[in-house]
Amino acid sequence: MASECDVTGVGETQVGEDDTADGRSIVRRTFSSLKIRNYRLYFAGQGLSMTGTWMQGVTQSWLVYSYTRSGFDVGLIVALQTLPILLFGPLGGAIADRVSKYRILFWTQGLAGVQALTLAGLDLSGNLKLWMLYPMAVMLGFINALDNPTRQTFISEMVGDAELKNAVTLNAIMVNVARAVGPAVAGVLIATAGSGWCFLANGVSFGFVLVSLAAMRKDELMPAPAATKAKGQLREGLRYVARTPVLRDSLVMMALVGCLTYEFQVTLPLMAGQVLHGGPQTYGALTAMMGIGAVFGGLASAGRPGRGINRLVWASAAFGLTVLGASLAPSVLIEEILLFIVGGASVSFLSLGSATLQLGADPSMRGRVMALWSVAFLGSTPIGGPLVGFIGNFAGPRFALGLGAAAALLAAGYGWSRQRAKGAERSSEAQSAVARA
Repeated sequence: MASECDVTGVGETQVGEDDTADGRSIVRRTFSSLKIRNYRLYFAGQGLSMTGTWMQGVTQSWLVYSYTRSGFDVGLIVALQTLPILLFGPLGGAIADRVSKYRILFWTQGLAGVQALTLAGLDLSGNLKLWMLYPMAVMLGFINALDNPTRQTFISEMVGDAELKNAVTLNAIMVNVARAVGPAVAGVLIATAGSGWCFLANGVSFGFVLVSLAAMRKDELMPAPAATKAKGQLREGLRYVARTPVLRDSLVMMALVGCLTYEFQVTLPLMAGQVLHGGPQTYGALTAMMGIGAVFGGLASAGRPGRGINRLVWASAAFGLTVLGASLAPSVLIEEILLFIVGGASVSFLSLGSATLQLGADPSMRGRVMALWSVAFLGSTPIGGPLVGFIGNFAGPRFALGLGAAAALLAAGYGWSRQRAKGAERSSEAQSAVARA
């Protein structure tokens, strides 16, 4: 009996040690890219800045809604902010492939800070008018047309290919932590102190990014070979994507989802104000719950290796089904719970899509490929934003969210059909090879 007890005790100790080791291993995998100093600095600076960015985005959308009570106008302001990405995003990607991304980020992040501080000055002085928001949104769009592909591809220069998937996912988590914190703070500030303080907080937050960039060790960066300036580089990027199925199919899926599903800056103010009969704090709470869900979903995704169209198809289907549920929510509480799940599904789709594109592209083409990602995902908003806002006005916010759900499910169907077609093609080629043998 004594020996049986001894054996049991040893077994229990070993299991406990294994569990602890497994737990440490999971944590290491989940946060593995943060062991790289430059990426830690970038992560911290961008985390503070993104909080301010979400504060400004929520404030801008709510100001337009409070002035006009029009879903179309909310969609229009979002569309104007992304129109330069649609028109000039590929050019921004070509520049990112030719010029030091480190230097570009100093300029784009600094100019974005100036734009935010200008809005803050106008608002806090009582001189901000509705019409002023529109050209200021366009100005930020031009900055983002160069900033977005640069930031996306700069991650690989900090961490390398081995840690890229993890870093991209942690970056998405950071953005969604900001989405959870920023809108909640903005809702309180708008209701108590005024919208100008949200713009001011965003302007100040860009200072942290500039400090983090200045503190990096440039000799530890791994810049991709610079593309030489030449005619036809934009067309070369388009042809490269067109003849690479994994890139082409991923971008088509991202375009469908980006155009109609990710219009939450349009649909959530309408849901908060018209369906749930709330104010800026309700809108902030809905956006924050979606961000919190994205954090948990991102943490789960960060520790899982893998990428590719098959996983992207499943992520898109899950995203569509959860958005469909959110469109039917009968109360604020249920809407918040469902948006928590939507957040988790959204970050899984977004991080998988970004990692699939970056790892599937040649390093010398990544800037142009990720510029097309920006066009597909953000540049499609000038079409989707006003359309979703129009549907929200005339059919109701629930139908606007439902349209987004249908787009994500359609993207999943497209990806699935393309994979089936490629599978059938490979099978036919294998049969032909056997017959020739």
